[in-house]
Amino acid sequence: MRLGISWAGWSSESVKPIDIRPGDLETVRRILAEHVLEREVRAFGSRVAWTAKEFSDLDLAVMGEEPLSASVLGRLSEAFTESNLPFKVDVVAWATTKESFRRIIEKECVVVQEGGKRKVGLAGEWRVEPLERLLEPERAISYGIVQPGAPTSDGVPIVRVTDIRDGRIATTDPLRVSREIEATYGRTRLRGGELLLTLVGTVGEAAVVPESLAGWNTARAVAVIPVRADVGSYWVKLALRSPEVRHIIDSRLNTTVQATLNLRDVAQLPIVMPPDAQRRAIAHILGTLDDKIELNRRMSATLEAMARALFKSWFVDFDPVRAKAEGRDSGLPKPLADLFPDRLVDSELGEMPEGWEVKSLDEIARFLNGLALQKYPPMDHRSLPVIKIAQLRAGNTTGADRACADLDADYVVRDGDILFSWSGSLECSLWAGGEGALNQHLFKVTSATYPRWLCYLGVHAHLDDFRHIAAGKATTMGHIQRHHLSDAKLPVPPTLLLDAMSKQLEPMIASIWKREVESRTLAALRDTLLPKLISGELRVRDAEKLAGRVA
Repeated sequence: MRLGISWAGWSSESVKPIDIRPGDLETVRRILAEHVLEREVRAFGSRVAWTAKEFSDLDLAVMGEEPLSASVLGRLSEAFTESNLPFKVDVVAWATTKESFRRIIEKECVVVQEGGKRKVGLAGEWRVEPLERLLEPERAISYGIVQPGAPTSDGVPIVRVTDIRDGRIATTDPLRVSREIEATYGRTRLRGGELLLTLVGTVGEAAVVPESLAGWNTARAVAVIPVRADVGSYWVKLALRSPEVRHIIDSRLNTTVQATLNLRDVAQLPIVMPPDAQRRAIAHILGTLDDKIELNRRMSATLEAMARALFKSWFVDFDPVRAKAEGRDSGLPKPLADLFPDRLVDSELGEMPEGWEVKSLDEIARFLNGLALQKYPPMDHRSLPVIKIAQLRAGNTTGADRACADLDADYVVRDGDILFSWSGSLECSLWAGGEGALNQHLFKVTSATYPRWLCYLGVHAHLDDFRHIAAGKATTMGHIQRHHLSDAKLPVPPTLLLDAMSKQLEPMIASIWKREVESRTLAALRDTLLPKLISGELRVRDAEKLAGRVA
């Protein structure tokens, strides 16, 4: 006798539940969904017959005529062993049981999971499908080029793990492989619209391939997932962000050398599938927030490029001075143009505008090195996230270590501060990731005399030189020393001109980090709404109101 159970509860009062507590049943269902979502699972034995003692085993049969792999069965058994269930769970595979034992199971059993049809969401109407069932016909999930060989300048660009961050693909400096090597990996040649998922190192980062990347390929550590158009790659990307799927991904990782996710586990990831109208509505709400974040990113990049172009024109090429000396219009507003001199004079830097001074970077700004924050552990509920090079590069403190909050105020980083990593990966950024503690190997760059834009753009003007110096440290981790800050010089204009320049440049610099702060708020809202919408806990109309207030 086979008894059915719905996901939300028992299907009717006439069907008796199995003899375990409701909380334990939910634990059993969760583990089954994480490991054998696509299979029907039946409980049988004493806990179905209600003859069990307190610590009797729970007997489960995983149905299907195709045998379970040893690895899947092993992980399932291990998950039950490591759970907090107060009883042992014995799992058998239907495909490998004898006919006599099958009759025992069929005599009295209860379905605790309907394969591939787990119901979630409003009124239990949303199904869950393994990812492999949502793919384009004739295409499978694949990984990219295993051995790319030496880079070639005219080769085919490929997407690497490091190119996928914050839901998008960086295309500014791609690795290019020879066309001969790429030709042997046609299965992962991108067409546009696929979903990419990182498999090694930073696992689980996902991004939808824009049409502009058609013809590119991927590295071995990146999976290409050809999602059907009626499902949508963006929807699957959202589902992969859900806490449940993130937990499953983390539980599947092989961490012997570095974190690695296998394609067979990717194929079984559970993707929640609301009805089409609700799926489109949820994707629209979250997509609107993502679009605003992307718009902010592009605007910040444009403002940064404009600020650097102005700095180069004024402080490197001296365009306004040369135009004035030659009797040409500089293109600047007259009050600003009038403050530039009309001749260049010799200096230790070569030609420089008359009346300007040569200053070293450490004369312009204070470069405060961070603390060895392992010596300042959090003492109570008050703590700060530790900002290291990894956090600087990511732009946020997700997963950061914590440190004592009672630090000297100078070592507390706030939005808008300039951070410069002088060791390892040399980067200089305007911080917008919230309050944190300054770790060693990072400079906090401030000045009581000169404007923030001059400090920021001045460091960037020398960043390539600093990276070249660091690359020459063959026997140690690449870094620069303080005397390199003294050796790095800038021409500095008189105060009156500097103040006039600030009216042009400071609003640009301020807008860059303020847009990043706004994006952080939008991302937090998106990440709060996502699990509530995907689980059905929050209705679309309520989410639209919340998103509308911010976006």
